[in-house]
Amino acid sequence: MSHITLKAALATAVTLVTLGTAQAQEITLRGASMFDEEHAFTRTLRKFEELVAEKYDGELEFDLRLNGELGVESDYVTYLNQGVAVDYTILAPSNMAVFAPSLPLMDMPFLFRDLDHWNAVLSTDTLAPLESELREKANIVIVGYTGGGVRNIISADPIANLDELAGFRMRVMGAPIQAQTFAAVGAAPSAIAYNEVYNAIQTGVISGFENEAASIQNLKFYEVAPYVTLTQHTITVRPIVVSGKTFDALPEDLQAAIMEAGEEAGAYGREIESREDAEKLQEMADAGQITVVEFEGRDTMLEQVKPVQDAYAEELGASDLLETIRGM
Repeated sequence: MSHITLKAALATAVTLVTLGTAQAQEITLRGASMFDEEHAFTRTLRKFEELVAEKYDGELEFDLRLNGELGVESDYVTYLNQGVAVDYTILAPSNMAVFAPSLPLMDMPFLFRDLDHWNAVLSTDTLAPLESELREKANIVIVGYTGGGVRNIISADPIANLDELAGFRMRVMGAPIQAQTFAAVGAAPSAIAYNEVYNAIQTGVISGFENEAASIQNLKFYEVAPYVTLTQHTITVRPIVVSGKTFDALPEDLQAAIMEAGEEAGAYGREIESREDAEKLQEMADAGQITVVEFEGRDTMLEQVKPVQDAYAEELGASDLLETIRGM
């Protein structure tokens, strides 16, 4: 399929060409990834495409644009909401907070005890209330959950304890809970666009940020921030999402195929990302690209952020959901 310009892409998110009442529709679904073919998100989206095609008995094509060709995640959220340019992608919950304020709860720092706890939550319908809010307020459908990267602090200079974290100028995602959490442990967080992080560190606007190993490696952040401090503050939750406008326009059998494929692709993505996260961190360390720093005082951090979590959940009317997740 020949490439189309972004202007043309914005004209419509899904191409439905009716060839006659007796003939099936030819459907093209358009996807977006900020990364290349090797990144876990892209591989998960390719698995999603494969599974949808297997489950749907009809004419179907996919047009997945890579390496941020269609912008960054905040752009994707707008496209999905409007039903233009992007039909399916993987998003950080914090980037959807502009439409659905409760969504960042599923990606809140220090929410999960470990990978087993994280997988237990994502393998059940625990997050259904948040899915409903996203559908109602943003018209975006969550069809599965991937993620599994363990997020740490990445910095231009080493950070080994709470004293060294104090005043640390760091980029965080746009949801207020992200900034509130890191402010509670003494850092100086600010929300800036993801595609500006590299230059912001290079020019000294910030001293670092927080992320998982795959993104550090894929986008070569280690060139400007070679220290990785093992705060292990987040195990990522990354919904596989579809535009509600696109979804509602599709045949029912394709809708069913997408929902089934999303669940299976999510499990696939969680396995590869959680497994490869530690491997990628070690690869960068072995190559001399990063220096891994152990962090002293993580238990203290957990106590410092709990009141922030409680207040945030209460504000959202999600205290029961937070307690359910903690109790699993």
